[in-house]
Amino acid sequence: MASTQETPVSYRSTLARLASAQKPGRGAPPYSRWVNRRLGRWLAAAAFPLGLTPNQVTLSSAAMTLAALLLVIFVHPVWWLGVVVLLLLLLGYALDSADGQLARLRGGGSSAGEWLDHVVDAAKIGVMHSAVLISFYRFDGERGPVLLVPLGFMVVSFVFFFSMILTDQLRRTAAATAGTRYAKPSGKGGALQTIVAIPTDYAVLCLAFAFLGAHGTFVAIYAALFAAQALVLAAVLLRWWGELRRMDAVTAAPGR
Repeated sequence: MASTQETPVSYRSTLARLASAQKPGRGAPPYSRWVNRRLGRWLAAAAFPLGLTPNQVTLSSAAMTLAALLLVIFVHPVWWLGVVVLLLLLLGYALDSADGQLARLRGGGSSAGEWLDHVVDAAKIGVMHSAVLISFYRFDGERGPVLLVPLGFMVVSFVFFFSMILTDQLRRTAAATAGTRYAKPSGKGGALQTIVAIPTDYAVLCLAFAFLGAHGTFVAIYAALFAAQALVLAAVLLRWWGELRRMDAVTAAPGR
């Protein structure tokens, strides 16, 4: 009598499937493109044979990030705290990459899963900069303009995240209206765009937390990242605005 037992899926074969089904990474920030996607691929390949769902991986990512930020809020900054926070944040980031790759392995994502992923990302933005603000106030005695930096960083990060999601949604809507297949535009700047995107790389912000125990150094790095990200945001908002105006012009053209 033939056995009905399914052949176990090997880690190596799963990893090979993922490696051949990666999204284009042109123009993406360096760590996200070359390191985090690889880490996410390893984690997704490990999660697949265990029967974990993408939503479970998303929640695991949220748990790692929340644990790191609770340490920032409740523990006095010392050298080892920065290392622990950094490792937890990077693990959470890798799991954030793994959930989408796991979804592709399982045959595609869901609207609910995409919603959960975006909600977790939005919450992460708010909690991270709030945690920095609380730490500055509680442990470093800041009462002046330095407290405005995490507030400003939070605003820039929220605007960046929301405008990126909305622009992509409007592109999809325009493609559907025109009856064409949606294809997300890839970066045209190649290596230059990759370099310019470094300040927007979430991992770079995570790396700054390694200096949490050295207040002056951390403030300088954190403030520099805030200023750089604000400049990049201004540039991409102008670019996206121009792109959407051109889309409107095409839609309003005679004969359409």
